[in-house]
Amino acid sequence: MKNPEPPQSSIEALRAAKVRQLDAARPDIVTRVNDGGKMTARQRVDALLDPDSAVEFGSIAAQSGDGEWIAESGGVDFVGTVQGHPLITSSTDYTDRGGGYGAGRLGRLFATAYERRWPMVLFVDGGGSRARHARAGKGDIELSGSIGRFSLFDGPAELSGWVPMIAIVSGPAFAGHASLAGFSDFLISTPGSAIGMGGPPMVEAALGQKLSPNELAGAEMHEQKGGIDLLVKDEQTAIQAAIDYLKFYNEPVIAPVAPLNGDLNSSRADLHRVIDGIVDAGSFFPLRPEFAQAVVTGLARVAGRSVGILANDRQIQAGAISESGAVKIHRFVELCNAYGYPIVSLVDSDQCLIENPEKDEKGHVPGLSRWHTRAIRAHQQRTVPLIAIQIGRGAGLVLPLMVGVSTTRGIPLAKLAWPDVTIGERDGFSAMVDHNAFDDVIEPGETRTRIVRLLRLLPTSLKPQNKQHWLDTW
Repeated sequence: MKNPEPPQSSIEALRAAKVRQLDAARPDIVTRVNDGGKMTARQRVDALLDPDSAVEFGSIAAQSGDGEWIAESGGVDFVGTVQGHPLITSSTDYTDRGGGYGAGRLGRLFATAYERRWPMVLFVDGGGSRARHARAGKGDIELSGSIGRFSLFDGPAELSGWVPMIAIVSGPAFAGHASLAGFSDFLISTPGSAIGMGGPPMVEAALGQKLSPNELAGAEMHEQKGGIDLLVKDEQTAIQAAIDYLKFYNEPVIAPVAPLNGDLNSSRADLHRVIDGIVDAGSFFPLRPEFAQAVVTGLARVAGRSVGILANDRQIQAGAISESGAVKIHRFVELCNAYGYPIVSLVDSDQCLIENPEKDEKGHVPGLSRWHTRAIRAHQQRTVPLIAIQIGRGAGLVLPLMVGVSTTRGIPLAKLAWPDVTIGERDGFSAMVDHNAFDDVIEPGETRTRIVRLLRLLPTSLKPQNKQHWLDTW
């Protein structure tokens, strides 16, 4: 026997509650948001997900004592697809109670992401989560309780290194919102936005200083200090960057595209020309380009294959690796290892630096710190293949930082050199590894061909079946 249909009035009440949640029901707010160059929570989701793929979660938050359906507020949650691949997305709505829509629904989404191994894209501008719905204490029966075992904090920690978690910050993000941004694998922001644990009201109450969100914790500052991966001009560009980033994970191999410049024989002085001559045209996707600029990191395609590019830029501080540069290497190697990206390492440095403004007017002196060891440790636990090409100098601890220690676990798939590189003299009194050991010396013009043929020997996807490790936060 079929269950009886609910009374028509109940269906109409449900429809009315859901309609009240749509942008069409609040044109003044939508106009204000759009006139400010921003998108509403639902516009963000529409721009991200494939057409006709979105499935909304939690549009109804509660039922009142007299049976009225109460729509969720403060944000929206969806599953859907991006270019045919499953994705979970959640967007706070800063215009609705500061975007504080609670953590219960997020825990449920984290659990789904963990069990299905679906990536997440979180739009996290807001003043922090709220513990209870706005109608708490009015006798409502809330429907947004926990499903699954994860909370706001342990969910992202468990997902780290298991599935990509992308955060987009295009406004003020404080407290819980900042935590979600900080936990993410890939953080995109826009000019004028802010990320901080304590917002302007808290700072004013504690210190008596009145600051705007951007003055307090601006994205531009975070870009320089390595706190974000990309600073882009607007939300639409941020969404496209998230889509482009996911392509490397979702599609490990696609049709190859010829490089921009196949002749590398005279390119060593310009690192980006070297990269253009190795990777498929237009495929290089830089990560943290304004942070520790002497070290270049990014994702790319080589003959259609997703790879990580790690390089020294000799035009910036002679390519020397500072503590910040070492941390940048460490995090990047972890990222590639977690998601199965082979690494191409282009070595051109012979020095490590300590960032200490007390030493000289430039604030940098040769030396090592404990931060440099983090990169070596990341290589030690690396299981993805690494192809090393020394295109210039290479001495001291630069090789272990860029390639790993070649006499231990995780030796390079190939260790190559160009013919005009600077090699170090062997020290008979040193116990250090002989850094002059190469598998072959090749012409620069052979570099891409060598890399392509080595990559063809590998499985189509190197995505680990089991979690390798979590990714370090910044």
